[in-house]
This record gives sequence, structure tokens and C-alpha cells, in this order.
Amino acid sequence: MANKQFPYPLYLVISEKDCLHFSLIEVLEQAIKGGIDIVQLREKECSFEQYLEKAKAVKVICDAAGIPLIINDNVDVARAVNAWGVHVGTSDMAPSKISANGAINIGWSIESLKQLESSELKYVQHLGVSPVFSTPTKTNTIIEWGLEGIKTLKSKTDLPLIAIGGLNESTIPSVLKAGADSIAVVSAICASEDPFNATKTIKKLIYESK
Repeated sequence: MANKQFPYPLYLVISEKDCLHFSLIEVLEQAIKGGIDIVQLREKECSFEQYLEKAKAVKVICDAAGIPLIINDNVDVARAVNAWGVHVGTSDMAPSKISANGAINIGWSIESLKQLESSELKYVQHLGVSPVFSTPTKTNTIIEWGLEGIKTLKSKTDLPLIAIGGLNESTIPSVLKAGADSIAVVSAICASEDPFNATKTIKKLIYESK
């Protein structure tokens, strides 16, 4: 059911500011109980030291549950906590440079089809298709891929596609059918008044849509 290269169908992107009703740690714990498969910590508005402390706390919880942790943008934080992976965009450190400094799983945000021709692609393990649909939690994006964009990417690369942006109960089935290998959510879980049941509902929907 899940892509063998990326067997994590439900991908939680979490930050303190996106957790509206509970603390980051409380949302994370509820989401793990609800069935998330992988976590990306995405903190944009804190110091290196604050990011590192949050990453350490999240890593302890993820390790206890056997959940891989990805750190957004900050390779130094990712390596400091021995994270499973790091996720970068086109304006961040290049995947080739990250790879040259030691093995780590690298996710790369894809913002145009031209990136599929880049020499950087050989250093990447999965692609973040962002955003599928426009969303207020991610505003620094160039395009909206839509379902046709996912289909096109699927036809042009064998790398796992992690879809993010505007994904909820009404959009997830069509995004999976279009070819996404993993569903990444922010608000659908972080902003929920019941992160545990929100996660359970999304996970069930993913399996029913496969």
C-alpha cells in the first residue's frame, strides 16, 4: 500500500505556532497515538538554540514510538539530534552539499518541473510537492501544483511524492489517486480541537483511498 522507498503514508508537519489548542508536545503525542507515520518539525521563528531544544524533546518522543523525525531547513539541528532526515527548499542548503557532509535522508521541495533535470536530484530521497492547493500555513511558494501537477510529476520521476498544502478529508482521496505516495498535513491535525481523532480519521481515509 505504501511506497517501499517511503513507507510513511501520513506525514505530520508540526510547529509551535500551528498548534492552536494544545502545546506542540501534546499535539505530537495525540497524533502519534492516532497513527501518524513520520514527523517533520518546522520552526521558522526561533533561535538555533530554541530549535535544537524543541528538536531534542520531539526526538525523544518520536524515538519512543519508533517514528522517524525530519527537521525542516536546519541541517545542523538535524545532525545534532541524529534525525532520520532533513527537508530543504530550493533556497536552502543544496542536497549535494548536505550529502557531502554525511549520510541523511533528504527531502526536497519541488517548485517547478525543471528541478527534475537538476543534478541535485540524485542526492534526494523524496520530493515535497508543495503546495498541492494554496494554504495559509505556507505562503512562500511559487506555484500551486493541483491534481494534474501530481500526475505529471508521477509520470516523470520514481522518487516518492509527499503532497502538502490544503489537504483535508475532502481533498486527500483525489490527491492519492493522482499519485501522491504520502499525505503531509499541518492544520488538519495541529489546529484540531481533537488531534487524536483527527489523525485517526485521516489515517483511515488514506487506507480507504489506496
